[in-house]
Amino acid sequence: MVHIVGAGCGAPDLITVRGMRLIEQADVVIYAGSLVNPELLMYAKENTEIYNSAEMTLDEVTAVVADAEKAGKTTVRLHTGDPSIYGAIREQIDRFDSLGIKYDICPGVSSFCGAASSLKAEYTLPDVSQTVILTRMAGRTPVPEKESIEKLAEHGATMIIFLSTGMLEELSQKLIKGGYSPETPAAIVYKATWKDEKICRCKVANLAETARSNNIKKTALIAVGDFLGDEYSFSKLYDPTFETEFRKAEK
Repeated sequence: MVHIVGAGCGAPDLITVRGMRLIEQADVVIYAGSLVNPELLMYAKENTEIYNSAEMTLDEVTAVVADAEKAGKTTVRLHTGDPSIYGAIREQIDRFDSLGIKYDICPGVSSFCGAASSLKAEYTLPDVSQTVILTRMAGRTPVPEKESIEKLAEHGATMIIFLSTGMLEELSQKLIKGGYSPETPAAIVYKATWKDEKICRCKVANLAETARSNNIKKTALIAVGDFLGDEYSFSKLYDPTFETEFRKAEK
């Protein structure tokens, strides 16, 4: 059996209870060493076989899993954040299916959720934004043209941009071209929830300058939108004049 486990956004105690228990029971752990906090390996048994997938190809990962299956061992495939977001799990799942290997998926706390907690922010403020766009810049790995930063920026919604810290000059240009004001609030969240987390608030126009002055070159999320500002409307949920199935409206 293979358990695909979301490691969470960084802090070792932000893995789910289920994920922690699966690591504790695993005979083999293959973890994404480029991003997963190695402190999570403390939950593994003393004799657990540990592999760093940052140094492995898909074929090599599959071979380790297949060998573990033949030996009757349980494997945890430990991915950063939640495996459904930039986790490259589909290609692994297809391999497991072709080999008849059973698997399941344990969700995790994505870094965009960790970033919100670090920013002490709500992404979906009434009358500001009710939509969160998770995306990335096109680089060595392309993105579909219909999902270009400029086109997504036209919505003016809350935007969380992954895997783009090395392209911030271009990112600012594309965000502004798409419709964000240069003065739109933004934030760079480096290693959200890790011990060495760093939060840098700025404007869309000076993302690159802010990153340079704080020596941030990778492992950061970019948050963009007026949710980082001060103006918003109160939710109807607690409005005394708003009736719900649980509460009558005050007259």
